[in-house]
Amino acid sequence: MTGITGIALMLFLVVHLAGNYAIFASAEAFNMYTRTLESLGILLYIAEAGLLFFVLYHSYLGISIWLGKRKARSSGYEVYKSRGGASRQNLASRSMILSGITILVFLVVHIWSFKFGETEIIMSAEGEPMRDLRQLVIDSFTTWYIALGYIVVLSLIMLHLFHGAWSAFTSLGVTSKNNTHAFKLGAYVFAIVLMLGFIFIPVYIFVTGGTGSLIAY
Repeated sequence: MTGITGIALMLFLVVHLAGNYAIFASAEAFNMYTRTLESLGILLYIAEAGLLFFVLYHSYLGISIWLGKRKARSSGYEVYKSRGGASRQNLASRSMILSGITILVFLVVHIWSFKFGETEIIMSAEGEPMRDLRQLVIDSFTTWYIALGYIVVLSLIMLHLFHGAWSAFTSLGVTSKNNTHAFKLGAYVFAIVLMLGFIFIPVYIFVTGGTGSLIAY
């Protein structure tokens, strides 16, 4: 089940990244995107409840597996050694529980900041009121400690995905002795590209002070 919930959350990240890049479209594209989501009403709450379930259940499974391994091996190894092959341990696999808990805490802060954060109410081109979440994003990422915090956590997510993306397909029986290295390489590329896509937004906004040429006004 960790594989299924993990893949579902990875798909969500891809969709979420695509939506975030609306901030580089027209001046009101990002706000219209978020307003469209909010206009879904009960459907949005159902989707958010489903996402919350996947996150919490994935966290529960991950913590349960980690506790099970701790119980089975009451004393840790002084030095990590590997016999090679697909089960080779690395920094990503050994830090899954730490990165996972950090990501869970980050999600709470992230959702609270942007879903319930104070924003101005502006008018759309059609004369309809909407929250100016675009400006909230820009104001947040021009604050150095917020931008840095996001970059650090996003880097941890990349580390989490290094191992998680590959192990998800392994647990589902998709990988084999012949394609293990290909899947692992694909997982690494996916994690790097996805997280660089996310990291670019706070880095660009901070470096340009929120007035870069890619941000339309």
